Amino acid sequence: MAQHGGFPLASGQMLDELDIAYTTNGTLNENCSNAILICHALTGDQHVASPHPTTGKPGWWDRLVGPGRPIDTNLYFVICANVLGGCAGTTGPQSTNPKTGRAYRLDFPVITIADMVHVQKLLIEHLGISKLLAVVGGSMGGMQVLQWASSYPEYMVAAVTIASAPNHSAQNIAFHELGRQAIMADPQWKAGQYDAQPTKGLAVARMAAHITYLSEQALTRKFGRRLQAREELTYGFDADFQVESYLRHQGMSFVDRFDANSYLYITRAMDYFDLSAEHNQSLASAFMKGTNRHLIISFDSDWLFTTAEAKKLVHALSAAGQEVSFLEISSDKGHDAFLLEEPELDAALSGFLQSTLGMVTA
Repeated sequence: MAQHGGFPLASGQMLDELDIAYTTNGTLNENCSNAILICHALTGDQHVASPHPTTGKPGWWDRLVGPGRPIDTNLYFVICANVLGGCAGTTGPQSTNPKTGRAYRLDFPVITIADMVHVQKLLIEHLGISKLLAVVGGSMGGMQVLQWASSYPEYMVAAVTIASAPNHSAQNIAFHELGRQAIMADPQWKAGQYDAQPTKGLAVARMAAHITYLSEQALTRKFGRRLQAREELTYGFDADFQVESYLRHQGMSFVDRFDANSYLYITRAMDYFDLSAEHNQSLASAFMKGTNRHLIISFDSDWLFTTAEAKKLVHALSAAGQEVSFLEISSDKGHDAFLLEEPELDAALSGFLQSTLGMVTA
């Protein structure tokens, strides 16, 4: 989808042109009442249930989205768009600046989660949908869900927020700054004007972030102190341990599918996200505009977006008069649990969405 005209951003700057890359799965019903918008996380994209065109890997939520799956495409019309600032087709730092005819790079304006959601709303209107059955997302996707519930509650019936929070913590901002500094310290970054990816810096950024996605239990279970393809320590700085080799692999595979400047912009958008600050430090006030059904899900081993943060959301939504259900899932997989096999998550999602659909079609 391409649009022309002035698109105002939270920073006060404007975009003159806007491309939105998206995928759909399933069929929109006659009264357009079965549409679900899925919002992706930091390093995700629009390929939620279809193979990634670069890596060939299955969609990032392929196990949840499809015929007969918890987000059942026999029942729902599922939409997923690459976020503003991304690098999979939606306008971002790699896009051509119409004023110069060259890539924006660091001339691209700084964006926010609210900007991302505003762009998604334009897409929904373009598709002729006046009200979404649900908006669903995990991690940064959950931030987008919460922004939808705050800014455009009248455009949705229900919201599912998984492994997320109403703001980014100081610790999370610190990890993002570590990643950004790693990218900017790479000689190939060239103040954002690179031709070839600053692969070393971007790989280190991904390695640091990936540690936050796993729990100590998961790292111990998967790797412990086991050596990587050797019987003895090398007494050097090669990857002696399996966990070292795993992180290096995660870092280098990431650089093939993600743009370094996009990483800077999207992590900054997450850092700036703070619903309370937008509403005079009152989180409940963020949800006073409309009435929606909410499902909040957390994982007990997630130290990136904790259950305590999820409970803050539950209390605020309740205080705002919203209908809210909460589930904490016991898992040793850490933050990444929302992407992995979790039967309780599957059952909760399926039940909540089907009951919401039943309300709408009754």
